[in-house]
Amino acid sequence: MIPDTLEEAGVGRWRLDPAQSSAEFRVPNFWRLMKVKGRFDRLSGWFEIGERGERRIELTIDASSVNTGNDKRDEHLRSGDFFDTEHHPTVRFVSTSVGDPVGGRIHVQGELLAAGHRMVLDLEPTLRQHDDRLHLDASTMINQRELGMTWSPLGMTRTRATLAVHAHLTPES
Repeated sequence: MIPDTLEEAGVGRWRLDPAQSSAEFRVPNFWRLMKVKGRFDRLSGWFEIGERGERRIELTIDASSVNTGNDKRDEHLRSGDFFDTEHHPTVRFVSTSVGDPVGGRIHVQGELLAAGHRMVLDLEPTLRQHDDRLHLDASTMINQRELGMTWSPLGMTRTRATLAVHAHLTPES
């Protein structure tokens, strides 16, 4: 079921279920012949609808939980060349505007904070309601340079990355 308005889902807060949610990325590499794929193993977040219909979304990712299946690469991604997890342990998305659903999609604007940098994002995730759960799927392309991630051996690393979040949310008691 797709709610016609988010208020049909009810006033309250839904918590992200980390066991059934994921945050993944893909980055073309080596002149687009390969893609580095990875995920973050630890994330939390929530979706909230207030009494007056105001809506907010927040997602927090433990940047040190980056996992590409290659320990050496993961260690490099945690370094100052990329996420700089020693100084910036989390990646956060905080909404500044959440619109009404139209055909199962909602318009969301917000800020992504990663590696000490801010990036404004404009998203159109899908939203579904099944029983008392909400399912939100969002995907976007980002330029890694805007987040200060400029390291590239011989120009082989592309600067554009695809980020995808699949969130299953349950009502907070």
